[in-house]
Amino acid sequence: MKFHPACLSIALAVLGGATSVLGQVSPQTLVLDGTSQGKLFEGVGAVSGGGGTSVLLKDYPEPQRSQILDILFKPQFAASMQAFYVEVGSDGNATQGAEPTHMRSRTDENYRRGYEWWLMVEAKRRNPAITLDACAWGCPGWIGNGEFWSRDMCDYYVKWIKGLKTNYGLDLDAIGCRNERGANPSWLKMFRATLNENGLNNVRIHAFDDPGDNRMWGWIPELDKDKDFADAIAIVGNHCLTNVPRPASVRETVERLGKTVWNTEEHVYNDGGKQYSDDFACALGAVHLFNANFIEQGATKIVNWYLVGSCYPIEPYYQQPPALFASSPWSGHYSLKPIIWSYAHYGQFTKIGWRYVSSGCTPLQAGGTVVTLKSDGGDYSVIAETAGATAPQSVTFKVGGGLSTRALCVWKTSRDAQFVRQADITPSADGVFRCAFEPDAIYSISTTRGQQKGGFADVPAEQPFPFPYFETFDHYSAPEKFGYLPHYTADICGVFEIAERPDRAGKCLRQVVDRKVVSWAPEWKPYTVLGDAQWTDYEISADIAFDDGGWAGVMGRIVNTGNGWDGDANGYYARLNPDGSCAIYIASEHLEGTRDRQLAAGQARGWTSGGWHNVKLQFKGPTITMLVDGVAAASIEDGTYVRGMAGLITGGDGNARNTALFDNLLINRVNGAAVKPSVFVQDRHPIYGPVGVIK
Repeated sequence: MKFHPACLSIALAVLGGATSVLGQVSPQTLVLDGTSQGKLFEGVGAVSGGGGTSVLLKDYPEPQRSQILDILFKPQFAASMQAFYVEVGSDGNATQGAEPTHMRSRTDENYRRGYEWWLMVEAKRRNPAITLDACAWGCPGWIGNGEFWSRDMCDYYVKWIKGLKTNYGLDLDAIGCRNERGANPSWLKMFRATLNENGLNNVRIHAFDDPGDNRMWGWIPELDKDKDFADAIAIVGNHCLTNVPRPASVRETVERLGKTVWNTEEHVYNDGGKQYSDDFACALGAVHLFNANFIEQGATKIVNWYLVGSCYPIEPYYQQPPALFASSPWSGHYSLKPIIWSYAHYGQFTKIGWRYVSSGCTPLQAGGTVVTLKSDGGDYSVIAETAGATAPQSVTFKVGGGLSTRALCVWKTSRDAQFVRQADITPSADGVFRCAFEPDAIYSISTTRGQQKGGFADVPAEQPFPFPYFETFDHYSAPEKFGYLPHYTADICGVFEIAERPDRAGKCLRQVVDRKVVSWAPEWKPYTVLGDAQWTDYEISADIAFDDGGWAGVMGRIVNTGNGWDGDANGYYARLNPDGSCAIYIASEHLEGTRDRQLAAGQARGWTSGGWHNVKLQFKGPTITMLVDGVAAASIEDGTYVRGMAGLITGGDGNARNTALFDNLLINRVNGAAVKPSVFVQDRHPIYGPVGVIK
């Protein structure tokens, strides 16, 4: 499909029973029969997770944080998302980054880690009708002794679902098996039985959430061979459904067994290519895919990956799929993308529980698609998009079967103006109305009312990351209220949490993952990033204490973090070992083999084992210097990276653990003056209330 700019502006209007005056395209007629019992509509929405995509949203000050949440979830206000899908954290990288687990061992449970609990509460508070869905990309290493498809994983999911209910009063509607990692029917049967044994019979399972031809449909014949398997699965959930046509045999099996079909991860990437060449093309493409997923594949729920761009711009896919950008919590700035109105064209005109009117769901003759949904009470909405149309086109609608005869509101999105109300349409006495659709536009035509564009004035201007920056971690008096995560860090691999210092001298940061996780994709070393990608000459330092072996250090001039399959940083890091030996490394996707290389090595002067040691990495032009306890230990000239963000890193050799402690994180000018600790207004608005209380 190729998108073309609109070549003619024609208002959508009632043309009654007159012959088309457009001339370019023969009129198309659709009969909307209210007696039709089409498939049940289960909403459109988005995914938080599959990498730490929402990590910076929790750090926004008020009122901007609440504004963003309203824009995403509040009914009949901006996006009005109907379905919310979250990652069940594993401590492992799942594309952009890592999200914390609720169970680091068989006996550990903590339902304040991370931010997905908070997001689900906020979504449900704004829209009680929103559905909650979840899936894991990976799992902690103790699960099944490293085997995801295990009884341990069934129990792990059950604990998560029960924790959501016990701690936040929320019921999970559906859950997947594992994101994009093949099919395992025997495990799914065990999972269904485990859910039932724990009183979770109402939690539906979707499977197997894969892309690609054989991975999507290859397991479907097993449903006919194994009744227990067929009974255990409620929903056939897969990704990017319209990319791979369903074989006729698969369609017949799914329909005969009465299985619902969902698209559990759709992609609308602004990659500069022919299909989605810019942000507005993505908006058109999103509605096209919402419509086409039903028309072509019978999918009744579609969620896009991902919800909101609340990660750093150096992380993968940052520019492409989110509904809005919210990656500047220190300034409170956020900005909407045109795709926000794609959600609005569904979310403000339909409700979960409505039904598709099959005769009103079809491709348009001159390009685009149309979908019609109706309520039990007779209201109905028509959602049309004309991506790829080369000329205006006329469509006549004939309404009957008990559908409402009231006037229709009309809302339109084009490249020039998004989500604008047009003149109402009044059908004729016999229920006929005709519309003219211009190319490259989105329309919602509905008997419902109450829609509004939604938004807020006076959004703060974007500001660079605060510099100098000094984080002592002592201001987090109750770390659990912040999900144990400090402001502004984005964990790429591993998890860096607020913890008590072993010497009781305040708080610090601890990389807590002490064994290899069953990760969604290959992982590099545990590291977290923060700062500004435009920083050039600066120094980053932190006090470091070793925790049962391994090494630790600081990072700088990080230009990108790679994706789930290439999760090592591109930049520099300084490594300090427990014996005082140290080195400067470069990490680069252009290096073969190990992907990082030692540039210089040294030994900390007057080294004493144990306790805290300060590690500093200085950048001044091509000169890179590592200092330990204020004394230079290694230096090198290297101009590969001239600017980039900062970070913290840990690692282990052999059987050593990757855990380590960090305190007094300072990012400053080279040899800069002393800096006072940074002040965070966000501390007044933690994401969680006291344990046992829903904030």
